[in-house]
Amino acid sequence: MADIDVDFDKVGLLAVRDGKVLLCRKKHTTSLLILPGGCREPGESAIDCLSRELREELGDVMVKAVELVGVYTDRAAGPEKAQPKTVRIELYRGELIGQPVASSEIAELFWFGERDDYFQLAPSIANKILPDLLVRGILSWGRGGP
Repeated sequence: MADIDVDFDKVGLLAVRDGKVLLCRKKHTTSLLILPGGCREPGESAIDCLSRELREELGDVMVKAVELVGVYTDRAAGPEKAQPKTVRIELYRGELIGQPVASSEIAELFWFGERDDYFQLAPSIANKILPDLLVRGILSWGRGGP
C-alpha cells in the first residue's frame, strides 16, 4: 500500500487522568478539540518535537514514561470552508508531570470523557484515534463513538 500524501506531520500526546483525555482548543484555525502536540520541524525527532510543543502549548510541564501508541492519518481539523487537508499523527502516551495551562496558540484545555460531545472532536480523534484506543483497551469507556 502506497503512503498517503499528508499536509501536516504531527506528533501528539495521549495524556489520560481519571479516564479522561487531555485535549486542546486553538485560538485560531479550528474550534474542534485536538491533541496536545504539533508539527515536527526538519530533522527533529518525535520526542524532541513532543517536548518542545508541550512546553509551548501547556506551559511548565514534562512528560515521562513515553511510549508509542500508533500512527493515524485522517482529515485535518481546520476551517470548514477550506480545502480539506490530511494530517498524520504519531501518537505517544505518557504521564504528564505538572499542571498544564493553555499557552501560546491554545485557547483552552479540556479533559474529554466518555460522556462528552464527540462532535467537538477533530476528525482524526473521532474517526481513528478514539475508536482504536477503545478497541485496544487503552481507554475503557462504555461506548465506541458517536
